[in-house]
Amino acid sequence: MTDLTGKFFWYELMTSDPEAALAFYGDVVGWTSQPFGGERTDDPYHVVSGSAGPLGGIMAIPAEARTCGMTPWWGGYVGSADVDADAARLSAAGGAVKRPAEDIPGVGRFAVMADPGGAIFMLLKGSSPDGMEAPAGMPLGHVSWHELYSGDFDKDLAFYGAQFGWAKGEAMDMGAMGLYQLVSQTGGTDFPDMTGGIMPLPKEMPTPLWLFYFTVGDIDAAVERVTAAGGTVLNGPMAVPGGAWIIQATDPQGAMFALVGSKGNA
Repeated sequence: MTDLTGKFFWYELMTSDPEAALAFYGDVVGWTSQPFGGERTDDPYHVVSGSAGPLGGIMAIPAEARTCGMTPWWGGYVGSADVDADAARLSAAGGAVKRPAEDIPGVGRFAVMADPGGAIFMLLKGSSPDGMEAPAGMPLGHVSWHELYSGDFDKDLAFYGAQFGWAKGEAMDMGAMGLYQLVSQTGGTDFPDMTGGIMPLPKEMPTPLWLFYFTVGDIDAAVERVTAAGGTVLNGPMAVPGGAWIIQATDPQGAMFALVGSKGNA
């Protein structure tokens, strides 16, 4: 199985309306879903799958988090060989522990972290020795790009490089918006190895965050699906290096997400 230590591998939407979100992303991205464990409960965790298998989950925002003001958002889990040790190490390196390590029965052990600039991510070590296989290429419905809107560009770039072993690729000058630094979670430095980018937090964004790009086919058809299903396109379609096209959007409940696709291929 693929070694997922130090790499994003699971993506989770906490939302105010899980059933509506399942319908939206099913229409827009083409996901299938089923309750975790195959059983429906009053408050299920829905596992969502793309063309290459499961990639994440959708759940209701927990009551305690709602009370604290949490709004719908997408979070990402980074693989960890030892969640407790990694949480302590990342905290000492300038990150912060937002929720101490604890077990999820039947799933594994996790912790909620923040990078030096304040963006949230999670650590996870699965309880199963089998692990997961990382999908190759850009299978439909799966995350093919990870983008950090950084609250502290220099510190965050150093943090992810030193703590997770991510490699730097090309840095693109965006003028007044600063540098867009390509990064690779796999350690390669050539463009095909790149898995994401880090850029300074734009003034229009209220808080630092990780944005995940889900792969679709034709980007124009995807835009039509987003708007028809009640979502809002914030930016794009826009061409990016490598021949792909992207959009950033919000779903009907307000969670920000992104899509990457092509032109003229349904």
